Amino acid sequence: MVAPGFIFVLVLPLILPADTSADVRFRFASYINNYMVLQKEPAGAVIWGYGIFGATVTVTLCQDKETIMEKVTSVKAHSNSWMVVLDPMKPGGPYEVMAQQTFGRTNFTLRVHDVLFGDVWLCSGQSNMQMTVSQIFNATRELSNTAAYQSVRIFSVSLTEAEQELEDLAKVDLQWSKPTSENLGHGVFKYMSAVCWLFGRNLYDTLHYPIGLISSSWGGTPIEAWSSGRSLKTCGVPTRGFTRSDSVTGPNKNSVLWNAMIHPLHNMTLKGMIWYQGESNINVNRDLYNCTFPALIEDWRQAFHRGSQGQTERFFPFGFVQLSSYLSATSDDKFPQIRWHQTADFGYVPNVRMPNTFMAVAMDLCDRTSPYGSIHPRDKQTVAYRLHLGARAVAYGEKLIFQGPLPEKMELLADRGLLNLTYSQQIQVKKQDKIFEISCCSDRQCKWLPAPMGPFSAQTLALNVSSCRGTPAAVRYAWTTWPCEYKRCPLYHPSSTLPAPPFIAFMTDQIPGDLSKLAE
Repeated sequence: MVAPGFIFVLVLPLILPADTSADVRFRFASYINNYMVLQKEPAGAVIWGYGIFGATVTVTLCQDKETIMEKVTSVKAHSNSWMVVLDPMKPGGPYEVMAQQTFGRTNFTLRVHDVLFGDVWLCSGQSNMQMTVSQIFNATRELSNTAAYQSVRIFSVSLTEAEQELEDLAKVDLQWSKPTSENLGHGVFKYMSAVCWLFGRNLYDTLHYPIGLISSSWGGTPIEAWSSGRSLKTCGVPTRGFTRSDSVTGPNKNSVLWNAMIHPLHNMTLKGMIWYQGESNINVNRDLYNCTFPALIEDWRQAFHRGSQGQTERFFPFGFVQLSSYLSATSDDKFPQIRWHQTADFGYVPNVRMPNTFMAVAMDLCDRTSPYGSIHPRDKQTVAYRLHLGARAVAYGEKLIFQGPLPEKMELLADRGLLNLTYSQQIQVKKQDKIFEISCCSDRQCKWLPAPMGPFSAQTLALNVSSCRGTPAAVRYAWTTWPCEYKRCPLYHPSSTLPAPPFIAFMTDQIPGDLSKLAE
C-alpha cells in the first residue's frame, strides 16, 4: 500500500541500442559544418551523421527560410549512422542544412549555415603538398589575396593515424572556413596546403563558382601508409608491414593514414583529387611504385564511389605532381625511377593503366636556396597552375594543351650517327649536351653515354649518337635527380611553356619503353 498523500511516480529508463559503445549523440559527420561546400550537379551531395538507432532523421535544405528539399531516413543499427543523398543542385548559395532527429516524443535539431554548392577536391600526399602558403614564394602577397576568393572554402584534416579504418575523422585541424591570411599561413607545414589552395584558386578563376578544398597530408610518409590493405595486397606488399628509411620521417606502418585520414572521408561526394607524394619511396619499395600508385588510385576511386552511394564518379579525375628536383649527395637514378613509375612506366598520363588522370611536371622547378631544403621547392604557384591545366582538360573537358611535348617516333640513322626524335607537339629547344643519353651495348654490356642535341625543327630533334661504338639500345631524357636549372630544361611547348616530361625508350619498342628491359 502507498501511504495516503503520497504520489507514486514510475520512472522508465530510455532504452538505447544494444551497441552502447557507439557514440549515439545526434550529430553530423565531423566534416559537415558551417561554410562547407557540397558537390554540385550532376551528382547529389551526401549528408550523414550519427543518432539513436530507430530514430527518424529529416534533412532539410533551405534558402532564405524557404524549403528547397526534404529527405527522410532512419538511424541504422550497429553503426548508429544515418545518411541521405540530396537532389543534384546547381552551383551557388548560401543555403542552410537542417537535420532533425525524432525519437518517440523527443526531437533534436542541428543546423549548418552558409553552405555553398560547387566542386569539391581532396588534396593529399606528403610534405610538398603539406607546405603552407606562408612557406612559398611571394607569401605576403599570396596571403593578402583572399578577398576575391571567399567562395573558395578550405578544410584541413589533423595528422592522425589508426590501426583500423575509422568511419569518421578523429580530429580536424581547420573546420570549413573562408580563406584568410591566418588560416592559409598558419605555420610551417601546418595547414592550409599551398598547392591545394592555389589549385582551387586557379579553378575558381576559370569556373566562377564555389570550390571546396580538403587538405589531408603528412610529410615524410610513404605511399604504403596511404594505401588500404586491399591495394597493397594487389602489389604484393605485406599488408601488416612497415617501412624503414631515412626518407620516411612520418608514420611508416601500412595503411595507418588511409585508415585515419582518407577512409573517414569516403562517404563524401567529390569532384576529384590531387596528389603530391613519392619522395619517401625512393628507398622504400621503389620498384613496386609502378603498381602501388595506380593501385592506390583505383582503390580510392572504388571506396569513394561506394561510400557516396555512387554519387562520386567511379573513375573520378585524379591529378598528381611528378617529383621535382633536389640536391643529392649521391648520383643515382632513384628519383628518375619514381618519376617514371608515377606514370605506370608510360612516361605520360592518362594511359591505359591510369585512365582519367593528369600530371604536373615539376622537374624544372628546382630551388637551391629553399630554407626548407631543396627537396621542398617554393614555387608552388607554377605547380598549381600546371595541375589546373590538367584538371581543365581531363575533369572539365576543355580543349587545351595541358602537358608538354611527348616523343612519338624515333629513327636511327646509323650511317650519319644521328637519332631523330619526332614529338607530338611543337617544341621550343634550348640546347643542352648531357640531358639526353644513349645506351650503347657491346658484349652484352650496356653503358649510358651523352647524346648531344643537334639540329631541330618545329617537331623534330636530332641527337648525336656517334660516340656509341656498339649497338644503340635505348635513349632517355632528363634521367637524373637534378635535370636542369629553374625553368631552364631544354624542351618546352612554345606557347604553353609546359616542359617535356622525362622518358626512356628502346630501339625495338614503341615509345615509351619499359625500364625493366634495360640491363644495368
